[in-house]
Amino acid sequence: MERIDLEYLCRVIGNLAGIPVRIYKDKEQTFFYSVVDFPADPIEPYLDNVFAITEHIGYFTTPFFNYYGIVRTDRHTIVIGPSRRTPMSDHDLRELAFACNLDFAQVEAFSTAMRSLVQMPLGSIVQILCTMNYVLNGEKRSLEDVTIYDFEQIELETMIQNEQFDKRYEKQTEYEPRETHNTLALEQALMQMIEKGDVGALCEWLSRAPSVRGGVIANDALRQYKNTFIVTATLASRAAIKGGMDAEDALSLSDEYIRKSELLSGVESIVNLQYHMVLDYTRRVERVRLGKNPSKLLMQVTNYVQHNLSRPLDVDDLAKSLFISRTHLASKFKQETGMTLTAFILGEKIEEAKRLLRYSDKSLTLIADYLGFSSQSHFTRIFKKYSGKTPREYRENSN
Repeated sequence: MERIDLEYLCRVIGNLAGIPVRIYKDKEQTFFYSVVDFPADPIEPYLDNVFAITEHIGYFTTPFFNYYGIVRTDRHTIVIGPSRRTPMSDHDLRELAFACNLDFAQVEAFSTAMRSLVQMPLGSIVQILCTMNYVLNGEKRSLEDVTIYDFEQIELETMIQNEQFDKRYEKQTEYEPRETHNTLALEQALMQMIEKGDVGALCEWLSRAPSVRGGVIANDALRQYKNTFIVTATLASRAAIKGGMDAEDALSLSDEYIRKSELLSGVESIVNLQYHMVLDYTRRVERVRLGKNPSKLLMQVTNYVQHNLSRPLDVDDLAKSLFISRTHLASKFKQETGMTLTAFILGEKIEEAKRLLRYSDKSLTLIADYLGFSSQSHFTRIFKKYSGKTPREYRENSN
């Protein structure tokens, strides 16, 4: 081990793979190499996930479907990544930049760096890990020997246990399945929850989810669960589109989840990911629905607003994106909702701010910047107008 130059090895790997490589010693970073310049290391929000992996080789995926590979020795941890099979959307890049505590002025440079990274299959990442592990630990490992550490599954379990879901649905819902073997009824119930964006009902169902005896669609047990997952992803994406979610977003999300399910090697992991996927779709639909029967125009407006919460929103730009005049759009929106477009946009930003104040430790300045407010004082003034409290008071009362 003393004769191996870790930094040289990592620099060579970084140049070959075209993705960043880091070395940690006792959880302190001692080396970082990347062929592109980052204003912040995209690994920062996920360091706990890195150090939770105790095997010599491991990898994990983030909520944005980026993956990182880990090689450990007795004293050192080497992390390569991120990489993924498809480019990240502008929205997800802004979200990741915010998770890395970058202000608005740094987002473009960060996004450019992320887009410059080499996209490669996870299998290629694992092959690199196996090679490095052989050099460092003298072990011959293969893809089948490497286990996944899934951020989303752990997050889902934690959220359910801590009841960190919206409490707006208190009453008993109509979706409770009566028979565990009635897969058609269960499927219909889940699809209704997704289509309606009924997060409260889904959370209630998840807390007591029944076992299901479905039909056989593969001879191998693991393949059976993966095929079931693919069917569920297909149905969930269609239900979400019917509920108002942008079709391209819904189908792209389905593709990402299916790719991820194919990487899993345990039945429990696939089932947990399936629950998370259904919840993800339902929450996304909830965010784009206004009322029980929103018009196509309203869903187009809410989709646009949700895509652009993390930047200053201009009503003129919104009208142009929908190929409609600003005056007609404002009039139609006010007629259907009883509120102005400006009030709706600010209300959505404040709801997102509440979520961030409750479930993150981001500073008020960073949240204000991320949501496109001109200053922290402007953010505070609008937040108090809509919630009756200052952001600081809201955060203190939420803890």
